[in-house]
Amino acid sequence: MLAPSRIMRPTMAVAGGGRMRAPLVAKARDMIARGSTSFTAASMLFARGTRERTWLLYAWCRRCDDIADGQELGGELKPQANTEDLVTGIRVLTRRALEGQPTADIGFDSFGQVASEAGLTMEEAEEVIKGFELDGDGWRPRTEKDLIRYCYHVAGAVGVLMARVMGVPRDADEVLDRACDLGIAFQLANIARDLDEDDAGGRCYLPQEWLAEIDVPPGQHMKPPYRFATSALAARLVQRMEQYEAAAKLGAAHLHFRQRWAVLSAARIYGAIGRKVRDRGQLAWNSRVHTTTPEKIWHVAAAMWEAAVNRPIIPEQMPRYGRADFLTPPAPPLAPLDEGIAER
Repeated sequence: MLAPSRIMRPTMAVAGGGRMRAPLVAKARDMIARGSTSFTAASMLFARGTRERTWLLYAWCRRCDDIADGQELGGELKPQANTEDLVTGIRVLTRRALEGQPTADIGFDSFGQVASEAGLTMEEAEEVIKGFELDGDGWRPRTEKDLIRYCYHVAGAVGVLMARVMGVPRDADEVLDRACDLGIAFQLANIARDLDEDDAGGRCYLPQEWLAEIDVPPGQHMKPPYRFATSALAARLVQRMEQYEAAAKLGAAHLHFRQRWAVLSAARIYGAIGRKVRDRGQLAWNSRVHTTTPEKIWHVAAAMWEAAVNRPIIPEQMPRYGRADFLTPPAPPLAPLDEGIAER
């Protein structure tokens, strides 16, 4: 017989779903090492506490991305038939992790752990999850604002979470806005680099208006006759990336030295990827663009000097769109009950 509910003990809420923190951190470290050499290199510059929380946050982001895209640590995109159910699952597991309940998944338990340490909320996580909904709906950007909206949800909102992990207060809007800009810059570099891979997976993040400007038919941008024209659009993506990259450095100036060093290193490494795509032109997708180990070392060294001087150049033009354009407004408070109704 099933035990009556009145004598059943509720599951105790524990950060990390009841897992020990050290094994969670070790698993998260393995995930970032296998999933992104660029982020791994930058994360090593943080102090230990921030570094470990960064790994825990990455584990959640990586796991959500893999579930939504049918990947394994960012491998080949696989079309998913039940995307709405997958996103619902991501949302349910994330909420469960935030409530300190076990999820039986390293990525979500990692998020529960880091959320308890950094004070992350479901509202902040929801901004990221909405990006998976866009991909799941077969969404395509029509305008540049649509493109940046997508970049905000899948990467800019992650930048905000990363800043919160570093200890930036929830009400420090200027710093959080610039952290968002850095995430958007990263995603623009990713889109430029991965145009061919996304096309193979049935996706295109180039705005339809951009493609129409150069007379490229829908779905044909990676075909040989249009590669040269597409390379011009990739250069436009990189130009936008550089705007967000420059804006992000203004926010990094408010961080502690090691945090600033790590952020500027990541900005330089990802910026280099975007600029390589632009420099290669129509040959950019013959092989995957990446930065070599010596190049990473050089960027980290240059970022150390930049972080020490801490005099970011104020951009002549700030990005046209930012966090304030896409942040979901807080839900209005519930109206109080009418006293007469309450008495009845």
